Amino acid sequence: MKQLAKLIIIIFSLSSFSQSPWTQEIGKYYTQISYTSISNYSTLFGDPDYNTEREITDRTIQFFAEYGLSGKTSLLVNIPFKMIRTGDLATMSGINVLPPAITISDTKNSLGNIEVGIKHNFYKKDWVLSGQLSVEANTSSYNNASGIRTGYNAWSFTPMFLAGRGFGKTYIQAFVGAHIRTNNYSSNFRFGGEIGRKFFNSVWVIGFFDVSSSLKNGNINLSAENIATGLYVNDQEFGAYGLKAILEFTNSFGINAGYGGAFSGNNVAKRAALSFGLYQKF
Repeated sequence: MKQLAKLIIIIFSLSSFSQSPWTQEIGKYYTQISYTSISNYSTLFGDPDYNTEREITDRTIQFFAEYGLSGKTSLLVNIPFKMIRTGDLATMSGINVLPPAITISDTKNSLGNIEVGIKHNFYKKDWVLSGQLSVEANTSSYNNASGIRTGYNAWSFTPMFLAGRGFGKTYIQAFVGAHIRTNNYSSNFRFGGEIGRKFFNSVWVIGFFDVSSSLKNGNINLSAENIATGLYVNDQEFGAYGLKAILEFTNSFGINAGYGGAFSGNNVAKRAALSFGLYQKF
């Protein structure tokens, strides 16, 4: 069970922030650097779907770390560095004649929303049950001429309840929680889960789903340029699914990769995300 717990921490760090109920051992570190790309998209989910003004490529380099404060409590930190490019004007409905553009083509490399949190395990028998509270700081930036925003212009508070269980070479996990945002952004209800299986003594294959639903309780007034890119606008929602894989080279070092798509959404890119990472445990 102890070895399974370590591996599940690796698995869940493929997400933007850990959603695993397992905690690190006291004095132990888990670190990961990852790269995620959503390339060259111009269509957003909506009712109906709609286009951004320009084609957008959204890439992120992310550092994640978890430290065991005690046998039951871990400290977590996630630092995203965003690399966003807006390019050519998007073709709308196959028509090349477009109205005058309100944004410029540009590239912005900047921090996103830095997140820190604490996770505490309060039950560990067959099932592992934990609670987590994280805070996402308003550390992002915005350029009005291009409409590029690298994170929410808000502070976010995320309480979560986490549950999981291991069955030999298989595990299951689920979470439920909320993103509570300031500055008149709507808050979101979150829930999701994963199932993973180990193969060949060194490879994990994982399937996951993740749902984020806006409570539509915010009315932030964003600029027309920001709305034209759809980057970190209000009432973003998604129903996501995907696959992850981990290859262990040693007990403390390995690589991981993930593919994530969406079966529904609102104000988010209608394009799959690809992720790759390296992890090291100390």
